[in-house]
Amino acid sequence: MRAMIGADLYCDVPPLKRSRGRDFAPGLVIVALGTLAAGFMADHYGAPLTLMALLLGLSLNFLSSDVRLQPGLNFAARSLLRWGIVLAGTRVTMGEIAGLGPVALVSIAAIVAITIAAGICAARLAGYDTPFGLLAGGSVAICGGSAAMALATTLGPKRVNDAQLTLVLVGISAMSAGAMVLYPIAAHLLHLPDINAGFLLGASIHDVAQALGAGYAYSDGAGQIAAIVKLTRVALLAPVLAIVPLIVRREGASGGGTPFPWFVAGFFLLAAVNSTGIIPSAMSVLSAKAATALLAAAVTATAIRSPLPKLMEAGVKPLMVIVAATVMAFMLSLAVALLLIG
Repeated sequence: MRAMIGADLYCDVPPLKRSRGRDFAPGLVIVALGTLAAGFMADHYGAPLTLMALLLGLSLNFLSSDVRLQPGLNFAARSLLRWGIVLAGTRVTMGEIAGLGPVALVSIAAIVAITIAAGICAARLAGYDTPFGLLAGGSVAICGGSAAMALATTLGPKRVNDAQLTLVLVGISAMSAGAMVLYPIAAHLLHLPDINAGFLLGASIHDVAQALGAGYAYSDGAGQIAAIVKLTRVALLAPVLAIVPLIVRREGASGGGTPFPWFVAGFFLLAAVNSTGIIPSAMSVLSAKAATALLAAAVTATAIRSPLPKLMEAGVKPLMVIVAATVMAFMLSLAVALLLIG
């Protein structure tokens, strides 16, 4: 269970036992206190809320060994993240989604495909096989830890073992956290407009929470674009899972693909309703604030759960495959943001 360090959007790993309501309380209390402290620091020092939530969560990482906190931490990292994404739909309209245009949508699909190919090439150069490259490249290209779990299920245990999956999850967590901090700085240095910065952040950052956090840390406008772009990448998980067996034949794999994620459908549904103007402005503002709080709580919980010691134990070579795919995704996203968007 410690391998589930990313926000598990798809519930790929079932809980060991059914948790009762009171079992969630200890972990949720810790997450709530950490998120409130992050909110105070963000307001007091003018720092991004998500960054403060990440740093405070990492500082509380020693609590991850307490089994009493696990149900609440798992709930915050999974369910609160999903509902935060759904409520984030009130921040955008269908007009803004269509406003991305066919060029942006085709560019997103191309970035995902080329990033996966880069992961495969880097894995082969490092002495690993194609399935490991698919796992690492697909995780970077789509949605981080959740994509890693889904891809590992599709590839099967004979192609990808638990040790490789854990390395990818740890590497994705580290790369996504670093991207959330560094990419907005790069966008500021390049003086990118909101739409360009939002595309860059949404198309290149690994996990959903970090992508949205980085976008809204840049500006509200960039956050809206980042949310649309990132969730478009998430929606590409289903066709990627369908194509994977054509790239490498599965051996002893069980289970099929992953259904279209309901939280993505919920996001676009709320965006469609918001486009009609029937949601009062006060309600829209309240929903946006709730989405921000839930996403920050999910980041706090995810940081607390991260197995930091394993990151130190992992060798450099497998992580370099993730680095190569990450660099490719960033460079492609930056090129599109500079040349084609706007």
